[in-house]
Amino acid sequence: MVEAFHAVQAELGYLPKEVVGEAAKVFNIPASEAYGVATFYSMFSVKSRGKNVIRLCESAPCHVAGAAEVVNALERELGVKMGESTPDGLFALEFTQCVGQCQATPVITINGKPYLDVKPAQIPSILSEYRK
Repeated sequence: MVEAFHAVQAELGYLPKEVVGEAAKVFNIPASEAYGVATFYSMFSVKSRGKNVIRLCESAPCHVAGAAEVVNALERELGVKMGESTPDGLFALEFTQCVGQCQATPVITINGKPYLDVKPAQIPSILSEYRK
């Protein structure tokens, strides 16, 4: 089911409730269990979101290294708050747990690509790569 959810999300950007319900039927499990899988893993989303998913690590090392300032820069640059998507559907902002790059905090990932030791002043340049 996880692999099926990955495939659907790669195509649609999220897991619509109809997909989760159909997965429950295909895998012969209750819909609540399929929904549990879809919502347990942070890489899945059951709501529509922006094409480029920006995740900011909220673990202690990133927090201490200035993650709050990076959050402020992202929100200011994109005009949305964490947990939201931009109106044009280009970006989504999400928190995540440790991404295993604690040697160079704070860390953001965009569509899984890590950006290490991020400073607020770098945000416009980083985002420009995805605005093309």
